[in-house]
Amino acid sequence: MSSSQSESVPTLRRYDRLFIGGAWVESHSRREIESVDPSTGDVWAVVPEADEVDIDRAVSAARSAFEGVWQKDLTATARGALIHRLGELLDRDAPRLAELESRDNGKPLADTIGEIRRAAQWLYFFAGAADKIYGETIPYSPNAHAYTRREPVGVVGAILPWNSPISLYSWKLGPALAAGNTVVLKPAELTPVSAMEVARLVEEAGFPPGVINIVPGYGHIAGSALTIHRAVNKISFTGAHTTAQAIMKAASVNLKRLSLECGGKSPHIVFADADLDQAMVVATHGAFRSTGQSCSLGSRLFLERPIYDRFLAKLVDRVRCIRIGMPLEKDTHIGPQTSAQQLAKTERYIRIGIDEGAKLVLGGKRPPDPKFGKGYFIEPTIFSEVDNSSRLAQEEIFGPVLAVIPFDTEEEVVNMANDVDYGLVAGLWTSDIKRAHRVVNQIKAGLVSVNTYRPVHWMLPYGGYKLSGIGRENGTEALKYYTETKTVVFDHSSTPPADPFADG
Repeated sequence: MSSSQSESVPTLRRYDRLFIGGAWVESHSRREIESVDPSTGDVWAVVPEADEVDIDRAVSAARSAFEGVWQKDLTATARGALIHRLGELLDRDAPRLAELESRDNGKPLADTIGEIRRAAQWLYFFAGAADKIYGETIPYSPNAHAYTRREPVGVVGAILPWNSPISLYSWKLGPALAAGNTVVLKPAELTPVSAMEVARLVEEAGFPPGVINIVPGYGHIAGSALTIHRAVNKISFTGAHTTAQAIMKAASVNLKRLSLECGGKSPHIVFADADLDQAMVVATHGAFRSTGQSCSLGSRLFLERPIYDRFLAKLVDRVRCIRIGMPLEKDTHIGPQTSAQQLAKTERYIRIGIDEGAKLVLGGKRPPDPKFGKGYFIEPTIFSEVDNSSRLAQEEIFGPVLAVIPFDTEEEVVNMANDVDYGLVAGLWTSDIKRAHRVVNQIKAGLVSVNTYRPVHWMLPYGGYKLSGIGRENGTEALKYYTETKTVVFDHSSTPPADPFADG
């Protein structure tokens, strides 16, 4: 690896090798990916670009490790110890990694360091699960011994998004490795830097060569090669549902197992009998965290009619206090969008909202301060009186744009909450426990919370209904999607088997 620059020096940071088979190797194409600092619009780092040849090398290394040392020489407990060690290294280097992550994707430093600390906890959880993956005995006959084995699927291709890189590396690596698989990890081309740093930690942790391979590249080249490779047994993907649909088609070449988490347009419901002060705090953060670049964003806020006007007025006042700032400044609440393309998409949807007749009550433009002029900044934006059937309410924007929608009855809001193609997260606020249970049971989403919002945790299964995806991440539930179930039957009957062809 080339020597890295100090994080405090704004010079070009360069990585010149891929991490394949436990070694740092030149890319086949010798091409590079430029990473842009979204707060300035300037290239700040360069990484090697993996192509189809590099993916094949990485998959071969992962296959050799899977069939060799990872399965034959290491116990599940030993594998868990390595996962735990990687978590310790993440925690140790969190301040340094957070600064790199903030420069790469524009999140405030306070957010990225918190995410990396939590990423270590994800790895600790799955490290502890590695030697607790058991089968079952099945008493189907008194004359037989039947049981199941949970076996790893094999080589896992992990394809990552750009909004929370290190956090999601742990979501993929933790269960995949705990279940006994090996991994080829392709970070998003927009945010590849932290993946290269994680590769260094993988090396330091002492993982056998080939267990984890890290190959930055473009989706249509490296990602496509990973999904069609016949030696890859599973794809774990987080990103747009349109990409997931393409992955499903490509994965049919050998019926790869799939875990797909594909975003959402989540309903956040506030009934009039709720604790409105608490709901206000959480609704604000739930709508604008990460500059709106979160798949679980509470981007549709449903307010019961009796509280609609006063809740909206207070919400607008509260959102005015959100501080837009440079990612490395300690008092920043939200930073820029991660790319020029994402900024353009957000601005396009703001125009769509206006054209559809929704009322723009806050934001909708870039901040006026000249220091933000080169970066991809946009003000937190609120639309009121939004029609739930409009594009503003139906389509995922991935920006800080909140659609506020009034409702009159419980039945009406449940219907509107479910009347969308997504189903990842939902939240509701009420003091009526009976109503809470009724609504929870009717909402079509993978995670529904009452009097809180989006409690994402390493122990809680996470995934979606409908276009929000297939499978679950986190918790012991995730391990099911990284293992195959094998049924084994031993017959110990003393009676000879019946011969159906005896009179033939």
